[in-house]
Amino acid sequence: AGTAILAALHHREKTGEGQHIDVALFDAQLAWLINAGMNYLVTNEAPRRYGTAHPNIVPYQVFPASDGFFMLAVGNDAQFKRFCELAGTPELADDPRFATNPARLENREILVDRLRGLTARKSREFWLAGLERANVPSGPINDIAQAFDEPQTKARGMRVRFEDERIAGGGADLIGSPLKLSATPVSYRRFPPALGEHTREILQGLLGMTSQEIDALVGDGVIKTGAQTESSHV
Repeated sequence: AGTAILAALHHREKTGEGQHIDVALFDAQLAWLINAGMNYLVTNEAPRRYGTAHPNIVPYQVFPASDGFFMLAVGNDAQFKRFCELAGTPELADDPRFATNPARLENREILVDRLRGLTARKSREFWLAGLERANVPSGPINDIAQAFDEPQTKARGMRVRFEDERIAGGGADLIGSPLKLSATPVSYRRFPPALGEHTREILQGLLGMTSQEIDALVGDGVIKTGAQTESSHV
C-alpha cells in the first residue's frame, strides 16, 4: 500500500491527476510468494513444505546449537566454504555432492542432517560470532525475552519507559514505535487511557448528558467512569 501511494503521488506530481488505489490482501500475499510462486509457474510443480528452509539455496535454514537455535543463510559457494572451515570440516566444501548449490539442492537431506549434528556441538554464540567474522549471514532465533534484551532493541528505542503516577510502581515499559522520522520523531506523551477514563467527558460533551443522568447509568452498571477504573492501570 505504501509503495502504491508513493507511485500515485509521483503520478500526481507529473500530471496533476489523482487516482484510485486498489490493494487487496489476497493479491499482496500472492505476490509475496516470490520464488516459491515462480518455481511453481516455471515447473508446474507445487512446492512442498520446507519449514524454515529456502527452496532454492542450501544450507539456508534454522540449525540447532548446544544452547538454542540460529538461522544460517549461506548465499553462495564461497560462503559455504568459509562455513565449512569454521565448522572444522573443510572437506565438505570439496565433496562433489556439496561443492555447488545445485549439488547441495540435490543432496539437501544428507547435507542438512550432517550439519545439524555439527552445529549442535557448539554454542549459539560460537556460531554467530564465528559466522560474522567469516562474513556468512546468520542470526539468532530469539524468544520474546531475548528479543527485548537484544542490543538493537535499546539502540533503536524499541523499549520505552513511560512514567505515570497512576500506574503501579510509577511507570511501565512499552513497545516503541518502529517509525523513525528525522524531522518529526515519535514522542510518547500519554499513557493509554484506562477503561472508562473519558466516559463522563464524552457523554457530557457529545451527548449533552447531565451528571445525574450519567450517575444513573453508572449506578445501573451500564457504564464505568474513570473514578471506578483507576485500579485497572498496570
